[in-house]
Amino acid sequence: MTRVVAVSGSLRDGSYTKAALRYALDAAETAGVETDLIDLAAVDLPLYDPDRDTAEAGDAAELLARVREADGVLLGTPVYHSSYSAAFRNFHDYCSFDEYEETVVGLLVAAGGGAIADTLNDMRTTVRGVHGWVLPTQVGLRNASSRFAERRREPEPEEIGADAAYAFVDDDLRARTCKLGYRVGTYARRAPEFIGIEDEPEW
Repeated sequence: MTRVVAVSGSLRDGSYTKAALRYALDAAETAGVETDLIDLAAVDLPLYDPDRDTAEAGDAAELLARVREADGVLLGTPVYHSSYSAAFRNFHDYCSFDEYEETVVGLLVAAGGGAIADTLNDMRTTVRGVHGWVLPTQVGLRNASSRFAERRREPEPEEIGADAAYAFVDDDLRARTCKLGYRVGTYARRAPEFIGIEDEPEW
């Protein structure tokens, strides 16, 4: 079955990045895919060292396998100094063409202030560098703390975002986040039709 994995590059307790990714993953499921979340705050991933074998780098081998086996990837990070987090950068340093070749990728960032464009551009560039197929649809949450609120009621089990720590209070951003997840799921299912080329000549 088609699989979509999200990677949360936030180490913060009560992460808005992770909350938004929960919504996106639930929306992806409605496109008929299986989903998985890699929370970099909950794994053992030492600073990338090209001289160290991946098998000896904590959870690195297992995390890479989860991304490599996915048909679509949702990447989320907080905005730090107009770019992505060190946690995201470190994880991405472990990745290569093996993880992203012919993989549909959606981008999401959460900012404490209003600057999101540079971070999204940096992510797009670095994912293209490992041959990921980045969707034009993307999500930037400006002033992220104002876009969510503590839950006032227990969500229904099948409700979109039921596992998120917070509830969206901005309906437009909620819809955009769900659209991103749904599109990653949908294009991941269709990827063999437009990404994989089996009959390309030997040039």
